[in-house]
Amino acid sequence: MAQNETELMLKGYGLTTAEFFYHMPDYIHVLNTFIWQDYDLAPDHPKLFEFVEFWQKEIEGPLHSVRFTHRKKIAPGEWRNMVGEFRVN
Repeated sequence: MAQNETELMLKGYGLTTAEFFYHMPDYIHVLNTFIWQDYDLAPDHPKLFEFVEFWQKEIEGPLHSVRFTHRKKIAPGEWRNMVGEFRVN
C-alpha cells in the first residue's frame, strides 16, 4: 500500500538526495551526473543501496562515485495535534 510523504516522515523517513557520477559507455573518460531523490531510512539507506545495485546490474555506464545527503523534515516527536485558532488583528 502506498503511503504519503507525511506518513513516511512520521515513521522516521527522511529525504535522501544522491548525485551519481558515472562514465559514459561510449566515452569512458567522460563523466556524467545523475540526481536521484527518494524517502529513505538513515543510517542504513535501504532504498539508496537498492538503486545502486539496480544501476550496477542494469545501466551500462559504470559508476565512478556516489555523493548523498539525508535530511529529516520532521521527527515523530515533533508532530503535535493542535486544536484552536489564534487571531491576530
